[in-house]
Amino acid sequence: QVQLVESGGGLVQAGGSLRLSCAASGRTFTTYAMGWFRQAPGKEREFVASICWSSGTTVYADSVKGRFTISRDKAKNTVYLQMISLNPEDTAVYYCAVRTSYYPRREDGYATWGQGTQVTVSS
Repeated sequence: QVQLVESGGGLVQAGGSLRLSCAASGRTFTTYAMGWFRQAPGKEREFVASICWSSGTTVYADSVKGRFTISRDKAKNTVYLQMISLNPEDTAVYYCAVRTSYYPRREDGYATWGQGTQVTVSS
C-alpha cells in the first residue's frame, strides 16, 4: 500500500507560479507511474499530467501543456508539479495519484489518491 501526501497549494495572482509536491511512502517500489488530477468547483475531476516512474516519460493535458511540468525525485519518492503562467481557470483542488494502468489520462487507471491540495488563482 502506498500513501500520498500533497503540499504546496495556496493563493496566487494570475500570471504567478506554484510548485506542488506529492510525497509517497509505503510500498513505493511497486509504483509504475504517478499523475496529477484536479477538480474545480462544480466540475468533474480532470487529468493534468502523468510521469512514468522509471523512464520519466511525461504526458500532459492540452490545457496545461507548456505551462505545467511534472517531474519526480526517485531518491525522495516525490513527484512535483511546477505550474507557471497560472490563470483563474487553474483554480481547483489538485490530487496526485499512483497509476497502475497503461492509460495515463483515465481516472480509473489510478489506484491510490492523496487528500488533495487547494490552488486558488485570483484575477
